[in-house]
Amino acid sequence: MNVDGVPYRTIWPAADGRAVEIIDQTRLPHAFVTARLETLADAARAIRDMQVRGAPLIGATAAWGLALAMQADASDAALAAAYETLFATRPTAVNLRWALDDVRARLLPLDAGLRADAARARAAAICDEDAAICEAIGEHGLEFLQAAWDVKQARKQDGPVNILTHCNAGWLATVDWGTALAPIYKAHDAGLPVHVWVDETRPRNQGAGLTAWELGRHGVPHHVIVDNAGGHLMRRGLVDLCITGTDRTTANGDVCNKIGTYLKASAARDNFVPFYVALPSPTIDWTLEKGEDIPIEERDPAEVTTVTGRTADGRIETVTVTPEGSPAVNYGFDVTPYWLVTALITERGVCAAGRDGLARLFPERAAGRPDESTG
Repeated sequence: MNVDGVPYRTIWPAADGRAVEIIDQTRLPHAFVTARLETLADAARAIRDMQVRGAPLIGATAAWGLALAMQADASDAALAAAYETLFATRPTAVNLRWALDDVRARLLPLDAGLRADAARARAAAICDEDAAICEAIGEHGLEFLQAAWDVKQARKQDGPVNILTHCNAGWLATVDWGTALAPIYKAHDAGLPVHVWVDETRPRNQGAGLTAWELGRHGVPHHVIVDNAGGHLMRRGLVDLCITGTDRTTANGDVCNKIGTYLKASAARDNFVPFYVALPSPTIDWTLEKGEDIPIEERDPAEVTTVTGRTADGRIETVTVTPEGSPAVNYGFDVTPYWLVTALITERGVCAAGRDGLARLFPERAAGRPDESTG
């Protein structure tokens, strides 16, 4: 995607072939900075500290983390240790485990001397595959935006298609294109009038800081709103549809996404606003039956009690917003049950949210067959 007219991915091999580079998302939106990952420890820290975030990008970075580990030591013991180190970084996004399992399965049969090159090749392929998957999601989701525009035209309603989204499920959360934002980019690039309501998404403000930043750099009209404004906008008829991403989807179609998604889905149902979830297939966890089985990450309470921003004189400062001594709890995700989701948008097409819909699009997985992508 574009940053002021310059195309970027979120992760890419360094020119010397010995490292990978990333966009450091902890510095956005106030500074556009890239960082170099040279070791397993660098990759693990980037995931844990959220220099990279979003389920697909976490998976891609984990794959590169194994490749970096194999450059230093390609033994079975080193592979096992690298796997465990990366697996422990973030508990909720299933793409992390998927990517680690995929790369490990391809490396284990190989002699140690072949593993580094094979790991680099597979990590690069996972990145290319993710970009292709997300672009396909964009094409399928575009149909809903076009339909919403056609309805507005038929009813002679003024204004663009108004879309509400939550957190950041754009290209910054993936290798390229994004999930929830991919249809929006497709629509914008095709000349379809769109406007995005961007939830701020406390406590880390991924909406205000990341979604708004990437939409602005690509030229997509948008407004940032506080998290609690979504229901008000829906009741006033100012939201035509909602699209979010998901960090993990269970076999029955429940979706786990950034905290606050459930409230948006509930408000959408109450106001007859379609609520779509865009997801790449590696985000589907076929081993879990329902959303209650998903481990919910609890993060540092300081993310709730403090806010970081830029002062009038350009300094980046972190300030405390709660009374001294007041404890905080920081749940990173919530689960939206499948019956609140209008449809799931995947790279294979669109399906009803539920076990039968997923089984129709992914019969080989629903039947419990091995994932062919792992060899």
